[in-house]
Amino acid sequence: MRVCEQFSFKLGMAFAMFAVSTAYGQQTVLIGAANPLTGSLAAMGKDAENGARLAIEEINEKGLIIQGQRVTLRLVGKDDAADPRTATTVAQILVDEQVVAVVGHLNSGATIPASKVYSDAGITQVSGSTNPAYTLQRFKTTFRIAATDAQQGPALANYLVKNYNVKKVAIVDDATSYGQGLADEFERAIKASGVAVVSRDAISDRAVDFRAVLTKIKGENPDAIMFGGTDAGAGPFAKQAKQLSIASKIIGGDGICTEKISELAGDAVDNVICSQAGAPIEKMSDGRGFQAKYMKRFGMPIQGYAPYDYDAVYAIADAMKRARAIDKASILAEMPKTNLDGVTGKISFDSKGDLSHATISMYTYVSGKQKFLVDFKQ
Repeated sequence: MRVCEQFSFKLGMAFAMFAVSTAYGQQTVLIGAANPLTGSLAAMGKDAENGARLAIEEINEKGLIIQGQRVTLRLVGKDDAADPRTATTVAQILVDEQVVAVVGHLNSGATIPASKVYSDAGITQVSGSTNPAYTLQRFKTTFRIAATDAQQGPALANYLVKNYNVKKVAIVDDATSYGQGLADEFERAIKASGVAVVSRDAISDRAVDFRAVLTKIKGENPDAIMFGGTDAGAGPFAKQAKQLSIASKIIGGDGICTEKISELAGDAVDNVICSQAGAPIEKMSDGRGFQAKYMKRFGMPIQGYAPYDYDAVYAIADAMKRARAIDKASILAEMPKTNLDGVTGKISFDSKGDLSHATISMYTYVSGKQKFLVDFKQ
C-alpha cells in the first residue's frame, strides 16, 4: 500500500469512528430519526420523534453498559417533510453521518424509498409505517413496529359490516403510498363481504377543498365513505361532508385517528370511525404511565405514534446488549432475534420483519374526544 493510500485509509477509518467515539471512558452512538417535522404531518412527526427522544434520555439516565464501557446514545433527528425525494436525501445524510440504526420514517411514502438507502448501507431501520410493501421488499434491514394495512384494511371493513350493516360504500384516497395502499386493502375486504363499492376517487394529499368530490358522492348515497389519507385531509373532508348534509359514516385508518382531527373537523368529527395499527394506550403495558411521563417531558398529549418509536429505540438498545457490540452489523444481526416486552406490547419479528403479533384498535369520537370501541388481535 502506497503512503498516500495508507493516509487515506487511516483518515477514512477515523471518520467511520465518528458515530462510535470514545472519550473519557464513554462511547457515543448515533441513532437516526426521520420524520416530517414541517408541513401538514408535522404534529405526527414530532410526536414520533419525541417518543424516540424520551427512550434515549431514559436509557442514558439508567446507564447503558456494553463490554464494560458506558455507552451514550444520541438522537440525530431529520425532517423528511413526508416527501419521497426528501426522504431518500435524508436517509443518505444519516448514512453519511454514520448512524448505527434508524427509527422511522413516519409515513409509507417516505419509508419505502428510504429503505433502499438503509439496505444498501446495512443499517437497521425500524418503522411504524403500515404499507405492506415496506417489508415485502425482503430487505434484511427492515423491521416494522406496528400492524400492516393488510391487517388494518380488513379490520375496518369487517367492523363496518358487522356494526352498521352497510350495503354500499364510496372510497376516496390521497394517492400516497399510505392512503392508496390502505384504501386498496379496504376495498378488497369490503367487496369480499358482499358490499358494493359505488365509486373510487383519488385526490391530492395537499387538498383542502373536497366539495366537488363530496357533491358527487352525495348523489351516490353510500352508507359510508372510506378516506385513505391523514388527518390533514380527513378533518376538512368530514367538516365539508357535514356542511353538505351527507350523513354517511366516514371511516379511515391510523393516519386520521389522531387528536388533531378534532380541531380540523370541528363537531363533524363525531361522525368519524377510525383504526390504530396497535393497541389503545390504556391497554398498553404501563400505557397511562407512558402518557404521564410524555406529558411531563414535552408538555403535550401524545398523538399516537410516540409509543412505537419509543419501543423501537429500546429494541435497538436491546440488540446492542445481546450483541455486546455497538456497530451497525452486530446490531442488525441481532434484530431478528428480538423478544422484548415494550410499552406497545410484545415485540418480536417474523421472517419479513413484521411484528409476529399485532393488534388493530377501533375508535370513534364523542363530543370531539376520541373513544375506544374494540380491538382485534391479528
